[in-house]
Amino acid sequence: MDVRWMRKHQEHVPSVLLCFYTLTSDPTRATLCDNQIKTDVNKIRGLLSQSGYRTRLAVVLLSDQATMPLGEGLQERLSNIQRGCGLDPKAFFLVPPPKESQEELERMAENMLTTLYGLAIEYYRDLGRHARKKRSRGVAPQPTVPPTSGTSQTLSLAGWHVRYDFKSAVFAEFRQEMDNALRSFEQAYENLLSSELLEIIPSWSPRWNEARFLADVMAIRCLRCLLWNDQYSAACRRWQMHRDRIADFVDRRGRGTSNYGWEAWEARWATVMANLIERTDIPDLAPSTLKLYLPPEKNVMGERLQPWELLHHTGYWYRMAANHLRTRRMYAHSMPDDDRRSPSDSPASHVASKAFTYDTYMCPDPHEEYPLTGRGGVNHSRLIIEALIRARTEFQKRGQFRLAAETSLECARELVVVKDWKNIVELLRPIWREMSFRTEGWLTIAEDLSWTLRAGAAMVGEADLVVAIDWELLNKSFTRRMNWHYNITRSLEGVAPPKSKPRIQIADGQILSFFSASFVFKTEEGKAGQSCQGQLSIKSNAHPGSAPIVFSSLQVKFDDIIHTIVLQHQADSQTRQANGNVVLSSVALSAPAVEDASDEGSIRRAGLRGEADLTLNPGQTTVFDMEIPLREPGEASAATLTVSLESDTFDLQHTLNFGQSRDANTWYVSPTARKRIPRPNPMSIRVLPRPPKLEIKPIVWDEQYYTNESISLALEILNAEDADAMAKLSAVLVGEDPPLPSFQLRTSAPDSKFEDSSDLVSEEESSSQVHTQLGTIGASSCLKIHVSLPPVDRSSSFDFTFRVSYHLSTDPSTPITQQITLQLNIANPFEANYDLLPRVHPDPWPSLFDPDTTLLPTPSPDTSDSSPTPTTPTALPNGIKQAWCLTTRYASFASEPLRVLDVDIILHSTPSVSYSHQKAVTTPRGGISEPGKVVRPKTIEEATFDILTQKATLDDRSQSVLDVSFIIKWQRLGRRGGGDDDDGVNVTTLPVPRFNIFGIEPRVLASVSYMATSDSTRVIMLEVMIENASNHFLTFGLSMEPSDEFAFSGPKQTTLNVLPVSRRSATYRLLPLGTEKEEGGAGGHWIKPTLVVRDKYFQKVLRVQPTAEGTKVDKDGGLLIWVPPPAEEAAEGDEDDEDDEGE
Repeated sequence: MDVRWMRKHQEHVPSVLLCFYTLTSDPTRATLCDNQIKTDVNKIRGLLSQSGYRTRLAVVLLSDQATMPLGEGLQERLSNIQRGCGLDPKAFFLVPPPKESQEELERMAENMLTTLYGLAIEYYRDLGRHARKKRSRGVAPQPTVPPTSGTSQTLSLAGWHVRYDFKSAVFAEFRQEMDNALRSFEQAYENLLSSELLEIIPSWSPRWNEARFLADVMAIRCLRCLLWNDQYSAACRRWQMHRDRIADFVDRRGRGTSNYGWEAWEARWATVMANLIERTDIPDLAPSTLKLYLPPEKNVMGERLQPWELLHHTGYWYRMAANHLRTRRMYAHSMPDDDRRSPSDSPASHVASKAFTYDTYMCPDPHEEYPLTGRGGVNHSRLIIEALIRARTEFQKRGQFRLAAETSLECARELVVVKDWKNIVELLRPIWREMSFRTEGWLTIAEDLSWTLRAGAAMVGEADLVVAIDWELLNKSFTRRMNWHYNITRSLEGVAPPKSKPRIQIADGQILSFFSASFVFKTEEGKAGQSCQGQLSIKSNAHPGSAPIVFSSLQVKFDDIIHTIVLQHQADSQTRQANGNVVLSSVALSAPAVEDASDEGSIRRAGLRGEADLTLNPGQTTVFDMEIPLREPGEASAATLTVSLESDTFDLQHTLNFGQSRDANTWYVSPTARKRIPRPNPMSIRVLPRPPKLEIKPIVWDEQYYTNESISLALEILNAEDADAMAKLSAVLVGEDPPLPSFQLRTSAPDSKFEDSSDLVSEEESSSQVHTQLGTIGASSCLKIHVSLPPVDRSSSFDFTFRVSYHLSTDPSTPITQQITLQLNIANPFEANYDLLPRVHPDPWPSLFDPDTTLLPTPSPDTSDSSPTPTTPTALPNGIKQAWCLTTRYASFASEPLRVLDVDIILHSTPSVSYSHQKAVTTPRGGISEPGKVVRPKTIEEATFDILTQKATLDDRSQSVLDVSFIIKWQRLGRRGGGDDDDGVNVTTLPVPRFNIFGIEPRVLASVSYMATSDSTRVIMLEVMIENASNHFLTFGLSMEPSDEFAFSGPKQTTLNVLPVSRRSATYRLLPLGTEKEEGGAGGHWIKPTLVVRDKYFQKVLRVQPTAEGTKVDKDGGLLIWVPPPAEEAAEGDEDDEDDEGE
């Protein structure tokens, strides 16, 4: 049994032979074609029978037309063909006409393959059954053909068992019965390595290598079965077990494991495992999962497993193969020269002895492995590089960057052997730039990688990379290389000159720098306009004996408020103090001249400049002591140091970030004395603002302003500095509720114009601002600022911030700021409450039973003198009329007395109602106030307005809303209106709650009048008016109860019938019976008639509403009528009032 048997069953002998024929639809040719199909199938069946193989035969008939009928005729033809060919119905298929869709054809093909799969499984089950039957024989049968000498041998019983166990396992694999296949392979493997087979085969025999090859094949098949069954830890164990058993056999029976042949097998065995894992395509071990290995199965989870017994990804196995390949090369290169000669050049005795020394299983002979001539042989470096590249790819996919970098370094070493310099640079450059070995302390790895990369970069002409690597290798933390110059200016010796002078930029953290830097401020605080003392320390950690470094410039950058410091190289020993390895230099800083001294950006870009000796010797600490001017307030911190080196062949810049280091808190008093700065962050300083002497004072700024008035403000800016100040002003109005009002700003300069903020504010912003240039303000001079705001219609509170930024003519680089924030309070000057009281309309209502009253309205004679103000409809209204009295009580909430010039209301018209009104402003005591009355804070004033309303049409019975606004015209006491001068008059509009009018419910209105008799007794006339605005006929009952307080004349009980849309009245004459005075009053009193008005249909008592002076309602809802005092008491009361006013 050899590989030909495997090739026969895998490639040559099929399990199922599938034949395709076309089934014609032509009736004239149908019989002929069917007979041809039967003849061809029977011929194929006869050939398969003669071959001795049990291959199953299946036939597929393809219809040739889309219109082929699927009737009884077609079914009869198919049955005839099947019977004539002797085919199993499971192996006979018909594909319908090609009109079916692609998806339908695919479904039919899948069904066909599913059916044929069962036939194939049955075929291999028969072969397996036959193999097991042969294996069960107790003795090995004699060969049917005598064995040929040198080519074949008779099998022993153990060999017979191995042969048919292997065959049974292969057939089980074909059936995908992996458990059965694994048992058969394991049984065959154990029999092969037993004392009856491999133990008795001599190692010099060719059958030794054949047995080893068969053991390897069985082991690979076992691994495949285990991986198929997801037994990953068992597969690793099986791989290790085969390796150990073969090593034991080779050590005991073979040529040992200390030769290149065994290492070649080890590398191949690791590669086989990697290939099996790749072909298995395990989802849990995919690169996207970032898993390095798979956990053990449940059945072995309780056992103590070694790390190598867990299934790792393929990169682990490829790297293992590369290690064995490297050992193989070592053994090959250690062979004696005599063993490397060709057999034709060696004596026969030496050739015979060499055959027993080296293991050449699956590898070339020594003279082919590593020939003495130096030409040909195995390219070990290529094999190692291929394995390392595959391993590196897997490591990178799973985020194992350290292992990937280490593998890349190993690959680069192999590339050095083959002198592939370009690939070395491409492979190591990214690792060198992002290498984490530096910060983690793996300097040996970093050094090895740097020297390897430098060699490749020098050969391909990468000048910038060569210089950067040499710059890093100056650090004495790396091992010093013998016979190396360690002079950065000679880095490009032997390197192909580039087309242009290279410029190398090295960022912080990119390399392990050979020098460190720190910056220290002597004090924790400073003031703008003054200077502070700072020290820059640079300490060299270069190799002793290396060439000194001469920097062309040093650049120190700070955070924002301190200008950049630039030190230029100037060889000068006078300012240097040296003692041992410490050199202290005092540097004078100056600001270079700029074209525009007022341009802060130009000054900042120019920075501060100084000159010093920038030579840095190995192991030396150079300290630069500087006086740094402070210009702006804030927090300042040293950020970065950039050193520049210029040579004839290249330019280099290296940037370092200042961080916490051991020398960060050290202040050098002298080269021999130093002290510690006890601060947590000595590289930062807090710059306090320079105290400004420019003052901002409000001139016109009241504590309280009011809505609906124009606001004018004024401020004064006084320059108390000793020099002229160039200033600019920023005014910012900040509030909580947008939109904010815009404002205008103007200075007292002759050519000043108003600066408006309306272009700088939107409805969504919470601030309004104006920026303007104030120009030059002379020393001890002042400038006035005028601010104007339009009337604000709501109560608000704003913060007005005025910020003046200026610099003095004597020090333009130091900005100074003065700021003041003033509060602007705007409040409502008045608050009011309102009552809407009913009144009896003087005009009669239109009647549904009188057409004349519904055509034209009757004008009211009582309102002719009150100049009514109609508000709407263009056509004359002829609907229901009602009268109302709006009583407003307003109070001043201002902080000062205000002069009220006028009060009024605005009636907002509606299409269905017309309005008119007249006003009368009264004081709390009842008198009419004169125009321009002074209203003091927290005092209440009263104003009443008579409102006449009428529906547009009589058919409109819906409820309406009375929409009114209360208008107050006022001014501060410092301004008076009158004449043609209306300046300073403010108009405040107060919203009035909406009142409902023209309801459909009936109303009962009570009004009184007074009539004097001859005996000075006043008779009170009480008129009760009932209004029915509905479309229903209503009946009301009136009753008046007797009282001890008055006598009355009128119906004690009566009934009033009120027609729809009409009103009726009843009159009572009341005569008071007593002269009781109201408590606290000058005379007169209230009486309470018991008047009840009841709706007889609903039995509902209606409330009597007062409509005029002299009537009111008590807390219980009862009607009260005022009884005035007699005439003589009234006269005495008037005289007392006049006396009080005179006093």
